[in-house]
Amino acid sequence: MHNHAVQDSDVTKCIKACLNTTRSCLETFHYCLEEKGTAFSGKHLQLLQLCADACSLSAKLLIAESDFHHQSCELAFEMCVATAAECERYEYDEIFKHCAESCRRSAELCRAMTGMTVKVPVSEVQKSKSPHSFS
Repeated sequence: MHNHAVQDSDVTKCIKACLNTTRSCLETFHYCLEEKGTAFSGKHLQLLQLCADACSLSAKLLIAESDFHHQSCELAFEMCVATAAECERYEYDEIFKHCAESCRRSAELCRAMTGMTVKVPVSEVQKSKSPHSFS
């Protein structure tokens, strides 16, 4: 990793956001388990757990200055977007609202870490250089 002040600041922001999202997703997961009379699907709970795992991994790889942080940040971006959308379904609930906001913040910062401007796999970008792509 380069010692550029702006880049380091962005990395630090992403690490903090990912750790906050990890915590928020786990708190929301446990909140769902504790809510009596409220049915949350296994898929909802699984999404919260996997998002927490993806964000935790991204934070760890960023802290370690791993060459693999781009991949983990891309995964965290995808998981955070999906989790935020799911949590926003419960906008009346402050726990879910906080989780959605945290996920949106992490998604934004993780996307910046990957250099993503659109949601297209690298292989598709390479194909786009051919005259027959995106026809």
